[in-house]
Amino acid sequence: MMTQANQFGKVGVLFGGRSAEREVSLMSGAGVLKALRSKGVDAHPFDPAERSLAELAAEKFDRVFIALHGRYGEDGTLQGALEQLGIPYTGPGVMASAIAMDKVMTKRIWLGLDLPTPRFAVLDSAAMPREALRQVPDVLGLPLMLKAPHEGSTIGIAKVAGYSDMQDAFKLCAKYDEVVLAEEFVTGRELTVPVLGKGRDARAYPVIEIRAPEGNYDYQHKYFTDDTKYLCPAPIDEALTQRVQELAVKAYNALGCRGWSRVDFMLRASDNEPFLLEINTSPGMTGHSLVPMSAKQAGMSYEDLCCEILKLAALDLKPSKDWKPHSSTDADVSEEG
Repeated sequence: MMTQANQFGKVGVLFGGRSAEREVSLMSGAGVLKALRSKGVDAHPFDPAERSLAELAAEKFDRVFIALHGRYGEDGTLQGALEQLGIPYTGPGVMASAIAMDKVMTKRIWLGLDLPTPRFAVLDSAAMPREALRQVPDVLGLPLMLKAPHEGSTIGIAKVAGYSDMQDAFKLCAKYDEVVLAEEFVTGRELTVPVLGKGRDARAYPVIEIRAPEGNYDYQHKYFTDDTKYLCPAPIDEALTQRVQELAVKAYNALGCRGWSRVDFMLRASDNEPFLLEINTSPGMTGHSLVPMSAKQAGMSYEDLCCEILKLAALDLKPSKDWKPHSSTDADVSEEG
């Protein structure tokens, strides 16, 4: 592993950031940093909320491990900056990251490819009349879910059990986004599947079933309590396991993902039909996180998982060999033009 560690060069671990998921990102990044250093990797912490892109460029990292969650780290914006700087990074590229961060666009692409996802409606956060809001359950049924499409870690999400719950649930989600995703509630079991690799080489890891108290897999139960039960491998038969894993890879490739991600499902209780919910393109790496749990079931330690993800760091656009920075003369000409 030391030889591989030397090949990684100087590595930046990006964590913290400015999103609503900063607290979780700090935990993920601390774990990744410790793991990489334990393997002999020359790894250094970098918090984009406290340091500028100019400082990131000045560090001259050979590659970076993105342990940021949510906006400004998982949504394609940082990926675009790293493309400009020519620094290979972990996880999906600009386009896939941006699409996956938007639950509405993700669902539209899946539906276009006939991949199963719950029925939904898009609600305007700024102009949604009370009467129109009350009609949403008539279309999607009850219960239903309201979600802020650009948030993660169960932030900006609410379950609506009855008509009287719609207004308060909508106000909660609307605080986080310009639109609110209203989604059909699929009664059943919650599953998640990590995927590593790219294209034909993308591989699904063991399926995990999540059993939260009263089905409430919220922020607290996800990261800070031991009440939630995780079953890995999920107690489903081999044929269904294979079907869910194949669907996870299809969903991953449909968005153009590479590196690694985690695909979330609901398995409908009435007929064991799987429905795609979302893709996390920079999944958690905390002590409660699911990708390390699945990797462990597959025989891979947390430390080796971090190195494997780092090994997959890449750029979507490789600079051409004859590229040179514009000269001051070029800049003067363009300004005059």
